[in-house]
Amino acid sequence: MTLNWFKKITKEYPKFWEKYLSYFEEESPRPKRYVIFDCETTGLDYRNDVILSIGAVAVIDNAIHVNDSLEVYLQQTIYKPKTAAIHGILKDGKEEKIVEAEAIIRFLEFSKDAILVGHHVSFDMELINQALKRLDVGKLKNDNMDTDAMFQKVKGYQEDQHSSLDELCKALNVSKSDRHTASGDAYITALVFLKLKSRLKIA
Repeated sequence: MTLNWFKKITKEYPKFWEKYLSYFEEESPRPKRYVIFDCETTGLDYRNDVILSIGAVAVIDNAIHVNDSLEVYLQQTIYKPKTAAIHGILKDGKEEKIVEAEAIIRFLEFSKDAILVGHHVSFDMELINQALKRLDVGKLKNDNMDTDAMFQKVKGYQEDQHSSLDELCKALNVSKSDRHTASGDAYITALVFLKLKSRLKIA
C-alpha cells in the first residue's frame, strides 16, 4: 500500500467563517466603512476574562450611521462583582443574553470587511480572537485603527504614551453620555474618531 504523504488536507470551516472570509475577496467599489466597537468584559486579561457585551456602530462618509449598529449581551459564564459595578451588567439582568458563539457570529456579519476602530482596539480584537479560537476558526482579518494612537499622533506625543477615553473626550470636547456601556462607548469613540480623523486628514 502506497501512502500519499503529500496529499493536501483542507480544513472544512463552518459556513459563518467561510462567509466572513468571502467579504475580503470581493473587489466591487463601495464607500469605505468603519466599524467603531467596544467590548464590556469581566476584566483586563484577555486570556482568562470574557466578553459580556459588544456595541458597534458604522461610520461612512464622515457620518455616524446609528441605524447601522449592533448591540449584543452574552450569557455570563464568569461573574465578577467588581467589574459589574463599573459596566452594570448583572448575571441575571433584564437584557436578553445570547451564547458567545452567536454573539461573535453576529459581530462578524455586522463588521464584514470594515476597518475596525476602537480605543485600545488591540485588546478588544484579542478578546474576539480568543472567542474565535474557541470556535476553532482563524483570527480577525480586518484592518484596524486605535483612537488612542491617533490622539498621540495629533498631539505629537511619544508612541508609548497612552490616554484614556475620558481624557480624549475632555481634550476633544466630546460628551460622555452613556459611558461604560458597550454601545455608549462605541458611539462616544465614534465621535472621538471623527474629530481625530479630520485632524489627521484621513479619508
